[in-house]
Amino acid sequence: MVKSLLTPSLAGRTLSPVRRLLFLWPLLCGAAFAADSTITLQVDATDSPREILRAKLHIPAQPGPLTLVYPKWIPGEHGPTGPITDLTGLAMSAAGQPIAWQRDADDMFAFHLDVPPGAGAVDVSLDFLLPPNTGEFSAGGSATAKLLDLSWNQILLYPQGSKPEQIQFAAELKLPDGWKFGAALVPEGPASGGSVRFAPVSLERLVDSPVIAGAYFRDVDLSPKGGPPHDLDIAADSAAALEITPAETRHFRHLVAETEALFGARHYGSYHFLLTLSDHVAHFGLEHHESSDDRTAEKYLTDDDTMTGEAYLLCHEMVHSWNGKYRRPAGLATPDYQQPMKGELLWVYEGLTDYLGVILTARSGLWTNDNFRQYLAIEAANLAEAPGRQWRPLADTAVAAQLLYFSRNEGASWRRSTDFYEEGDLLWLEADAIIRQQTRGQRSLDDFCRKFHGGQSGPPQVVPYTREDVARTLNEIAPYDWNDFFQKRVYDINARAPFNGIEAAGWRLTFTNGVPDMLKIYETERKYTDMRSSLGFIAKENGYIIDVLPGSPADKAGMGVSMNLVAVNKRRWTPEILRAAVKFAATNDAPVELLVENQDYFKTCPVDYHGGERYPQLERDPSKPDLLTEILKPLTPELAP
Repeated sequence: MVKSLLTPSLAGRTLSPVRRLLFLWPLLCGAAFAADSTITLQVDATDSPREILRAKLHIPAQPGPLTLVYPKWIPGEHGPTGPITDLTGLAMSAAGQPIAWQRDADDMFAFHLDVPPGAGAVDVSLDFLLPPNTGEFSAGGSATAKLLDLSWNQILLYPQGSKPEQIQFAAELKLPDGWKFGAALVPEGPASGGSVRFAPVSLERLVDSPVIAGAYFRDVDLSPKGGPPHDLDIAADSAAALEITPAETRHFRHLVAETEALFGARHYGSYHFLLTLSDHVAHFGLEHHESSDDRTAEKYLTDDDTMTGEAYLLCHEMVHSWNGKYRRPAGLATPDYQQPMKGELLWVYEGLTDYLGVILTARSGLWTNDNFRQYLAIEAANLAEAPGRQWRPLADTAVAAQLLYFSRNEGASWRRSTDFYEEGDLLWLEADAIIRQQTRGQRSLDDFCRKFHGGQSGPPQVVPYTREDVARTLNEIAPYDWNDFFQKRVYDINARAPFNGIEAAGWRLTFTNGVPDMLKIYETERKYTDMRSSLGFIAKENGYIIDVLPGSPADKAGMGVSMNLVAVNKRRWTPEILRAAVKFAATNDAPVELLVENQDYFKTCPVDYHGGERYPQLERDPSKPDLLTEILKPLTPELAP
């Protein structure tokens, strides 16, 4: 969707010459750009092991005022996350002569300059300081001594007022000697002298096509028989980390087949999973039309527990090719990278994607059904125990996503976080169960996905949607008051977590005194101890208290976030000692004494809890049909070894 350049308040009104000039000034600043020309971008990444990128741009232009902008609102990151702070060494020239530039005082992502008479282009040079293993998303750690994750938006400027889908960029990338790369972009011939030149593409496609590269690199073919190319491109910090098992390869191929069956169409010509395996880059996933930027631990492919704990990563990001990239909420389908995005429908964009992603993790064989149930039970319990839902509706977590993505972990249970992911799983499970019940098993949420996200296969495009579009399409699949459904579960305040889907699917949330396997994995991998369902707090391995649930036994005993747990019943704390104390307290009336440090002060918190160890699980309800097992059934046959 391209929005009108005239605001509603000015459309159709007559402006005086002076007022017209003032109003058009932002447009005139970009008028010097030759819109039908191609911008060249040369990126030298040979210093990326020292976390420096160097770039040169040649921007065709006409004499006059010109404003260049740095991408601010990055698609998929849902906020003004463009890492402009690390843009450095900026210099501009024309016809060999330096040009002065000035940053806009209000919009610090914009740079004003004047193209001198007789010049036909502006040359820009800049450096980008790649961040260490800090930060979020593509503004986080992106390079090590042996690999690089390149997001093109980090190292370019473009003319203000231009449409990214219409500006052409010819990009060239120079890598350290011997490094290989993976990307959805098409090279123009083989790499030469460490440099690869890509076929010209629009700015929209360039920003949507990151590159991974490294000294240790592997390409695994996941293409379905007779289908378009699908590649798993892997860059790692060691050769050993590239060792993918035949079973894992088979599961990823099965994922490709399952997405075809689920959506019924593909909106790309080929697809690249860009998998980075390193303990020294930021860990996250970011979606793109024809690829996904997936960053996780170095041992992801070689350690069974790590793979199980993070198996859904590639599934989630691939689903986004349909839900988020092809079909996109109207508020997120902005005309360029400078316009603010509105995240109200992230409970569809991210919530539905999260649900489909974990469903596909099970359908593809990356998870067992028991893995899925344990995962869902942990999510459900955490949402149920968090009191933040007593004051804040789910919709508000989506509207405020650009704030919550960067909020502290401390106090998250009362503040709420980006709950539209986890609660989206429960919300869309209930929608799935309703469709199956309303149609007596003839239809499911899979049918909605084919109708809403499928259509005709073809190249990448964006088709915006509204909340009304979602409800209308659901009603075409299964008549129901979907507007009321979403109003009550998303927009109204609900103190009770949405368990209806679990219960309608033939299961119920209960608790056990044994730590489930999935929770063991998460505690080991993420280095915390989770006692939220019993004592009411969660702590890092060093004892730092991440969160205390308001109203919980720990809260009533005086514990607070950011304190440090030192001892349990006068003995230095360990997870094993803490759990043993909770178990023992179930047999007597003595409180669990927790010694905590609050900055320079110590105090003992007597936690009056005698309920024993308590960890979430899903238990089968034999009085209802087992819809959950039906939902998890693959749509395609398991691939042969």
